[in-house]
Order: sequence, then C-alpha cells, then structure tokens
Amino acid sequence: MGDLEIRPAVADDVAAIVAMLADDALGAGRESPDDLTPYAEAHARIAGDPNQHLVVAVREGRTVGTLQLTVIPGLSRKGSTRSIIEGVRIHADERGSGLGTLLIEWAVDESRRQNCQLVQLTSDAARTDAHRFYERLGFEASHVGFKLQL
Repeated sequence: MGDLEIRPAVADDVAAIVAMLADDALGAGRESPDDLTPYAEAHARIAGDPNQHLVVAVREGRTVGTLQLTVIPGLSRKGSTRSIIEGVRIHADERGSGLGTLLIEWAVDESRRQNCQLVQLTSDAARTDAHRFYERLGFEASHVGFKLQL
C-alpha cells in the first residue's frame, strides 16, 4: 500500500475526518462539515479517554481513512473485554484499494493487544456492500441491533 501510516487522530485531522463521514448518502444527511465546533469538542473528549482510539490512515500527507475503536471492559463472558469498531470511512479516491482491510486489520490487532476477547461492529442496514466486506474479513452477522434516538 505504499507510504501508509495509521496513527492517532489529532485536532488538525478533524476536518478531513468529518469530510469523509459526510461523503455518502447516509452521512450527507447527518453530518455538518460547515461547523466543526461539535466535532472538535468530541475529538477532545475522545482524545482524553484511554479506551478510545480514533485513528486516521495517512498517505503522502493526505488523510485517506479513519475509524474509531472503543475498548469496553465488561462482566459478561466471564469478565471479557470487547472492542467496538465505529465510524469506518475510506476516502472516495481510495475505495476498493485494500485500505479498508488494512484499517480493520489494525483494529483487530489493537483489540488483541488490548486483551479483548471479542471485536464487534454495527453497520447500517442499507450498507449491503459494507456487510459483504465485513463478512469477507470474518465478521458474522450474529445479532440484531436496536437504536433509540435521544
């Protein structure tokens, strides 16, 4: 994949991350790249939490991918620690290049390093291509997810 670096996101990465979050039909309706204030505040909260790992993939100085990995200690499964992968986005120019696989592999490896026994993720029901992608990487659609907007 050439000159690729996966590193923790810093405040200067927020605009590029938000642009990727907004760059699809679902994200366009729920993200607001014109006002980065709430995103900068969220980044500060994430950066201050040792169980949050917001990363960016950077190639030749350009942010081309992102995801957030959350590590959750728990009591279920005999006190297992699990991780959740969220907000996976690949820049439109990089889709299909294998970058998504590298980011997910990074998240799985980091989950192992954090002694997680389970990695989970959710994907919007409308993202059928993403579902096939995650299944190719070994994830199983084992649960039904529920959300309550507050």
